[in-house]
Amino acid sequence: MTPAARAQAAIEILDRFRPLEAGNEPMDRHLIAWGRRSRFAGSGDRAAVADLVYAALRRWRSLAWPPMAEDAEPPAGARPRLLALADEAGTLDVLFSGLGHAPAPPTEAERAWLALRRDADPAAAPDPVRFDLPDWLAAPMRDSLGEQAPAVLSALGERAPLDLRVNRLRATPEAARAALAAEGIAAEPVALAPAPGAALPALPDALRVTAGARALRRAAAYLDGSVEIQDIASQAVAAFADARPGERALDFCAGGGGKALALAAAMEGKGEVFAHDGDPRRMSDLPARAARAGARIRRVTDPEAAPPCDLVLVDAPCSGSGAWRRNPDAKWGFGSGDLSALVETQAAILDRAAARVAPGGRLVYATCSLLEAENRAQAREFAARSPDFTLEGDMILTPLEGGDGFYAARFRRL
Repeated sequence: MTPAARAQAAIEILDRFRPLEAGNEPMDRHLIAWGRRSRFAGSGDRAAVADLVYAALRRWRSLAWPPMAEDAEPPAGARPRLLALADEAGTLDVLFSGLGHAPAPPTEAERAWLALRRDADPAAAPDPVRFDLPDWLAAPMRDSLGEQAPAVLSALGERAPLDLRVNRLRATPEAARAALAAEGIAAEPVALAPAPGAALPALPDALRVTAGARALRRAAAYLDGSVEIQDIASQAVAAFADARPGERALDFCAGGGGKALALAAAMEGKGEVFAHDGDPRRMSDLPARAARAGARIRRVTDPEAAPPCDLVLVDAPCSGSGAWRRNPDAKWGFGSGDLSALVETQAAILDRAAARVAPGGRLVYATCSLLEAENRAQAREFAARSPDFTLEGDMILTPLEGGDGFYAARFRRL
């Protein structure tokens, strides 16, 4: 496919999604459906189309600012967003040529709007537009992030990096980097950039891919379990949990098992790791992942099947707002009622997980959220109703530290 044909495909996919409406299927399903309908599209085409789609979704509202006329609605549909992206990149007349499978050239009205957009002051846009949020979410985000809000929300409009965790059960960081480089994948050590006064865990096993990312899943170092794909903020949460050799650990909301694998590696294969999830289907790939990584992880459908543990990690269901640069479609259908329901669910999960902590053991609560209601407010309320636990410390990460947004609080059982 030509770049212009990819742009047309992105427009068609986005028009099916209708981002500002609740109840849409996740964007990855729309992309998969398009791939099935478009057998002519190779892997490079599919990746390039997905890049365009997600770039538009991250900035769905700001790309349509300002309206085409005073007091008018923002431009409708996906086409204006792709026009704006192409205009910013200097590829407008190349992508919108009308030749072959390319989108039609810009109309006079569209060119006038693009000129208006170039001259507009982005700071004049309302906050929900400027920071690409649903209207209701602007105030909670501003309250949660304080003076960092503009910088953090702007960072969510950028593409996320690709990070790896070196699995010490299989390789050293030096050996993993060499193996990746032999297959054309460049990866460099990466650390969190600490905020003033913040104490963040060291990440000696973290790498950031700087070239060759699309070859990663075919690389020997990935296939043999030497490296796992894991954002550095997620790695920091596992490091913050401080799993130690010989301990017994339970990943209470394991999902695909990324943090369970990180705990097993930190424990050097010595001890026991259990994995539980409210939807066991999410853990379906974990046995194969664990075997590849050389880790022993026991899945438990009922967490009470696990004995009392030295460490219980709860990466709770949440808004995912800290990872919206990876999954920008998720924020557009997210409502205030969803947040209230999540907060209730998180509290119930925390109470249930706390019962699995052995005396003297640690309970770590984490979310990939930037919202106070899901983070420190949730931790405070748990501490208030749980006199047998004491808060040892917590950490807040945003994209300004270099990874996804994450929160983690560590409690000790008395």
